[in-house]
Amino acid sequence: MVLERFSLTDRVAVVTGSGRGIGAAIALAFAEAGADVVLTARTKEQLDEVAAKVGDLGRRAVVMPGDVNDEAHLRALVDTATGNLGRLDVVVNNAGGSMPGPFLDTPPRAMVAAFKFNVMTAFTLTQLATPALLESGQGAVVNISSAMGRLTDRGYAAYGTAKGALSHMTRLLSMDLAPRVRVNGIAVGSVATSALDVVLQSEELHSEMVERTPLKRLGDPEDIAVAALYLASPAGSFVTGKVFEVDGGIEFPNLGLGLPDL
Repeated sequence: MVLERFSLTDRVAVVTGSGRGIGAAIALAFAEAGADVVLTARTKEQLDEVAAKVGDLGRRAVVMPGDVNDEAHLRALVDTATGNLGRLDVVVNNAGGSMPGPFLDTPPRAMVAAFKFNVMTAFTLTQLATPALLESGQGAVVNISSAMGRLTDRGYAAYGTAKGALSHMTRLLSMDLAPRVRVNGIAVGSVATSALDVVLQSEELHSEMVERTPLKRLGDPEDIAVAALYLASPAGSFVTGKVFEVDGGIEFPNLGLGLPDL
């Protein structure tokens, strides 16, 4: 049966940034597909809520609050997956982000922080997880990037550069880990999560984003979760080194910051 290829039965996944939004949706999709999950984010209460939902789906969840910028925490995620849950098959590098701002108001340290949070955390966790992923025999890595990694607009020098680097690192690591571990990414467009609260609370801004999106709606976290499930499961077994654009069809930013000329 074709749908059986989307099964993750008895596999184990680590999902970063899984306390809410896209990360939580991915963790729950994986659990529904049969996986056990290691959940991590900064806020334990959010993780506990997601873990309870995983339990309702009949799967195990291990909650590990912490900062993905801390290499010791990333190492602990891998050790917990292999030690407590017995294996590690999938890594989802979802944690990331960076606030936009005018170029001249973006200090070099902000660029360094954006690169570390969006790129180095994914690099480090993938590297630490690779021995277990190789042992799995069906290992997969899914990196959550952004449409701003390929689009252009004012105010996104740090964030867009970091996400562009994450997207290309995805392609490069796929070559390093082929043929035994697949590495893919998802370039996410505008998704209705807490990160867009300011937009979601403004009817004017929300309408503008929808109108400038070819599919005339914002994304839902589950739109990203089902793409991640495809890439992590046997359904995507002939796919590696690709960055899927799940963005409603945009070819230019659907909401500008309105920054003036210098």
